[in-house]
Amino acid sequence: MQTLLTELFTQYHDDVYRYCYSLCRDAAKSEELTSDVFFEAVCCIHRFRGESGVKTWLFSIARHKWYSHLRRSHCAPDSDVLSELLPDSARSPEAVLCDRAAAARIEALLAAESTRAQNIVRMRISGYSFREIAEHEKISESSARVIDFRTRKKIREILESEGYTDA
Repeated sequence: MQTLLTELFTQYHDDVYRYCYSLCRDAAKSEELTSDVFFEAVCCIHRFRGESGVKTWLFSIARHKWYSHLRRSHCAPDSDVLSELLPDSARSPEAVLCDRAAAARIEALLAAESTRAQNIVRMRISGYSFREIAEHEKISESSARVIDFRTRKKIREILESEGYTDA
């Protein structure tokens, strides 16, 4: 059991840390959340049914730990992670994060895409590699890259046409 847990930690620590960092944008909080995730995984490994990948399970624990932290601190997430779809020339990241309308528009544009495109973009935003996405979607890695690129490009172009950039 100790070997399994050591392998689990070694294999997924960096991915879990990056995911936690993408949620909170704070290195110290990310380390704390990552530790909590692996502690929870150790305590609950007997409940892991294998219905999803280990990484997905760990990310789910991380997300729940993050939400618990937000509830305890009476905070709300700054924004939807989909805000990274905005073009580089868009308003400053701080302005975008505060603009819930922009996040809602991005969400609506993504929702209008195919289920496969939505899954690919969301998985990529969550930190999955194109290899992992391709395996999950049962397509080639290059197809996953193309679908992600085209979907993001289409959303960027629509946002630019709607004035989400500095002129």
